[in-house]
Amino acid sequence: GFRVSGMKLQKHEHACFTVEHDGATLVVDPGSFTEAFSVKNLAGIVVTHEHADHVTPEHLDRLLDGRPETPLFAPQGAASAHPGYVWQVVDGGDVANAGPFALAFFGGRHAVIHRSIPVIDNVGVMINETIYYPGDSFTVPDREVDVLAVPSSAPWLKIGEVMDFVDAVKPRRSFPTHERVNSEAGQAMANGRIGHVTELHGGTFFPLTAGDELELD
Repeated sequence: GFRVSGMKLQKHEHACFTVEHDGATLVVDPGSFTEAFSVKNLAGIVVTHEHADHVTPEHLDRLLDGRPETPLFAPQGAASAHPGYVWQVVDGGDVANAGPFALAFFGGRHAVIHRSIPVIDNVGVMINETIYYPGDSFTVPDREVDVLAVPSSAPWLKIGEVMDFVDAVKPRRSFPTHERVNSEAGQAMANGRIGHVTELHGGTFFPLTAGDELELD
């Protein structure tokens, strides 16, 4: 399928990562477990859902830095939870552009944490037909995935479900995300499981940690 070359992905703490392409940067899920950072030529910010470990006003204000025209993409629940910003509300099936980034959105609901806890809006995002991140869900996109950002630990998952998700997507490359609730030992276990299933399908697993970069050919 169509893929965009010359992109660079950088992992930040927990659920956040950035993608650089053509001199512009896209930010995904800058939340409360993520250290403050700055980017060059911000093209847009994608927020998969409203939980604080995926978005905070502090991150949004610092990244926008007086550029309110920068496109912000989120499902309705996240937009409603942070009304002080100009959101482009997206749901599964929607597509959008932010500078050199083509975005496609999938799913629409957060994974169930417990039947006593209401299920909120959540979207998965595909970036330039290359990188896919499901947010807090196991939504499988309807297309091939080159690079899969894999949730590795959360109150809403168990590792067998993560392995089934990777097995269903069959990415060419994968890396772990959503790891701040894991101990070092727990993350090593999760990486082993994610890597195993990725490699079953001939893919390559990259055990990225915050600050690590992945050059995408």
